[in-house]
Amino acid sequence: MAEPKDNDKESRRILERIARETDPADSSFVTRTAKGVRDHVAAADADRSDPIEVWGTRLGRILGLLLALGLMVWLVLFLTRGS
Repeated sequence: MAEPKDNDKESRRILERIARETDPADSSFVTRTAKGVRDHVAAADADRSDPIEVWGTRLGRILGLLLALGLMVWLVLFLTRGS
C-alpha cells in the first residue's frame, strides 16, 4: 500500500502541474496550443537517440495531418456542392 507521504507528494505534483497549465499570466491558450501542436508534429516526445524513430514519427504525424486537412477540404467541397 502506498505511504501517505507518497500520496501527498503525488497530489502536490499534480496540483502544481495543473497550476502551470492553467496560469493565464504565463501565456495565452492559443500560444500553448500552438506550441503543443508544434512539439507533437516535430516528435519532441520521441527517443532522440534513435534518429529513425524521430524521423519516422515526424513523417507519420505530418502525413496524418495532411490527410486530415485533405478530408476536411473534401467534406466542405462535398457539402457546398449540394450533390
